[in-house]
Amino acid sequence: MTRPELATTAAEAFARIHDGAPDGLWSSPGRVNLIGEHTDYNEGFVFPFAIDRHTVVAARLRDDRFVRVSSGLREGVEEIAIDELAPDALGGWSAYALGVIWAAGELGADLSEVRGLDLHIESDVPLGAGLSSSAALEGAVAVAIDELWGLGLDRRTLARVGRLAENEAVGAPTGIMDQSAVLLGQRDSGVLLDCRSLESRIVPLAFEAQGLALLVIDTRVEHSHASGGYTERRASCEKGAAGLGVASLRDVTVGDLERAERVLDDETFRRVRHIVTENARVLAVVAALGDSGPRSIGLLLAESHASMRDDFEISVPELDLAVSTAVAAGAIGSRMTGGGFGGAAIALVERGDLAKVSRSIHEAFAAAGFAEPATFEVLPSQGAGRV
Repeated sequence: MTRPELATTAAEAFARIHDGAPDGLWSSPGRVNLIGEHTDYNEGFVFPFAIDRHTVVAARLRDDRFVRVSSGLREGVEEIAIDELAPDALGGWSAYALGVIWAAGELGADLSEVRGLDLHIESDVPLGAGLSSSAALEGAVAVAIDELWGLGLDRRTLARVGRLAENEAVGAPTGIMDQSAVLLGQRDSGVLLDCRSLESRIVPLAFEAQGLALLVIDTRVEHSHASGGYTERRASCEKGAAGLGVASLRDVTVGDLERAERVLDDETFRRVRHIVTENARVLAVVAALGDSGPRSIGLLLAESHASMRDDFEISVPELDLAVSTAVAAGAIGSRMTGGGFGGAAIALVERGDLAKVSRSIHEAFAAAGFAEPATFEVLPSQGAGRV
């Protein structure tokens, strides 16, 4: 549930900046990916869940065709006519919000006669932490315009809208996992998503019932999806698929890895091996949750982190220290989460051990000379909607 004070802040800031009350408030959560990293753009499997950190959008219809966007995190107001929306006309932070409106039109929404909007954005999803603050913003704007303009788009289409906005308007080559998680999530459950068919299934996590907690360790090492290593890893996956003669790495199985090692160069093979084994781990985690419960997934989380560290090479020393310290302090399992090159790790812990694990991580970071991390519990939560 969205924190009441966040919604109040959004409404009050909207009234101050846009001269009057909003027509409504819409909220979207961030997300944690329990397992399945970089598999989404390879048409594989992912298993994220929505969290109890949110972005809130206060919105009001205008009498013209302009969209004006403000944010509690930025100075000023961005303004553009709906008819001028296009990826090359957008830039900066507002591209996430304005790109959603453009993308809705690209995916079939009739925007020819809709009224303009005033929007104000507030968020408590940490930026750059791998908790998908971007998808939270896209999800909140998507459900707001769907309701205000009566677009009638279903949740899966809204997820596609968010992905198109991020890919084209923002320029980040991400898959559809984040947008699906924030729009489809349910309380104490994860979303098993097949990124090829876009079919999804809600899978109970039972963390709450089993007395478990999910600790997020934000290393404060910021990353960016729009440049650098993320783009390089995606290119490596495409190179691997081409070298193996398949449409995507979804078509490669664990049994194919022996041949892959023979025909690919070492770096490309290791990138491929991560994707192939990570897909298998996603399905193994879902099966284990159903058969044995959440305490049985610790080893799979550890294997996932090792694969991202050694084969995909997207971890950093701060993430490795967070994971190893959490396990040494009694966590059931731990891994980095998100796109990598910084961001956050997660640790599944007994609720009674939460303070001890958190304290151990802070002490380890101080001893290593790293910046102080932020550690906090997240709860698997409901997806985007009206506040």
